[in-house]
Parts: sequence; structure tokens; C-alpha cells
Amino acid sequence: MTPQRAASAAPASRAPAAPAAGARRRPVQQRSQERYERLLDACAGLLDEVGPAGLTTKEVALRAEVPIGTLYQFFAGKEGLLAALAERNLARFLDGLARRVAAGPGAPGPAAFADHAVDEFVAMKRAVTGFGHLDFGLVDAVPAEVDDLHLLDAELDNNAAVAARLRTIGGELFAAPGYALVLRVAMECADAVLKLAFRADPAGDPVLIAECKRLLHGYLADAPPAPPP
Repeated sequence: MTPQRAASAAPASRAPAAPAAGARRRPVQQRSQERYERLLDACAGLLDEVGPAGLTTKEVALRAEVPIGTLYQFFAGKEGLLAALAERNLARFLDGLARRVAAGPGAPGPAAFADHAVDEFVAMKRAVTGFGHLDFGLVDAVPAEVDDLHLLDAELDNNAAVAARLRTIGGELFAAPGYALVLRVAMECADAVLKLAFRADPAGDPVLIAECKRLLHGYLADAPPAPPP
């Protein structure tokens, strides 16, 4: 069985099927698109400076040099802004993962696919502004006004939403029905170990990153049983 390859990069950038508190509307004109991206860039930069608790829509608008009214045309508030940034982060992660899969010497098995996913996540953690505080959900303290569990999807929690998208990227590799649960569990395990790796070392403890891969290799080694009827 082989994963989707050339076709996988396009679906990766799509927004989740049931977005939660993301953008009120998607910009169409180039000027609006530029303002939208500046707002997300400003949000990411401020996350690194003041953290989620100190983030305000006013400061984001000032940093982006956009009127506050324009910000509220795109986002209902702070939660919507964070949700849209999480959606952008996920799209970038999935596009990067699809490129890694396509650039490999052949169709990866589950273990190699997991390695690509971990490597892409670690690379973004080290290089992408704001990703240390907000990857696909908030990493550290969550402001009371933000529903962090459903930034990506109104029905699925963040890890479940990511797992569903990973299954799509994997294509036939994860086509068996049991993989819906397997990837969900794998996401929870990887999330916990990688958080530990970046708590231990701001650049990501390489020993813990390797342990994350080893854990996933063992768990994904066997095809999952069929779910009960």
C-alpha cells in the first residue's frame, strides 16, 4: 500500500471541514490577503514576546499596522485570531510533510511516515515564529476566554483534527478503518513526548525526539485490528 504523493500537497492546505473560531471571512482581493497575513504574522510575533495571556487584538492590529476595525472584519476576537493562526500552522505542516514524503526514495511505510511527521514538526518548532506557543493548539497557559481544545474544528479536538488530516495525507497507507483510532492515539503520544522534549531543551532534546520516533515505530509496526461493529 502506498501513500498519496503528488496529489497530497493540494488537500493539505485546505481548512478543516468544520472550522471552529477561525476567520469570519477569507480575504479575496490581494490587499485584503496581505492585511490578513500581516495580522497572523503579528499575532505569531507577539506570542513569542508576551505569550498567549498577554496577547490582545489591539496590539496585534498595531503591530500589523492595520485598523482595529479591519481585524474584526476578519476575526471575531482573540480566539478567532489564534484559531486562524493554528489553521495556517497546520496547513504549512501538512504541506511540508507532503513534500518530505514526495522527496523520499520510495513510498514510506508507517514508521518512515512517522519520522517525516516528527522531523517536520521539530523543524517548524525551531524556526517558525510563534510556533513554540501555538502549534495546532496552545502549548502553554490558555487564556480563560479561549476554547483551546477546538481551535481547528468545532467537533473534533485539535489532536483528533490533525490525526484526521494525517490519515488523508497518508492515503492508502492508512486506509484500513482501524487507523482512524491508531493515528488519534499516536498523535496524543507524540504530542506528549515532543512537549517534554521542548520543555527539556528549547531546541528540542534530541534524545527525547528519538524516543518519540521509537515509540511511534513500535506502535505503528502492526496493522490495527478492525474496529468493532
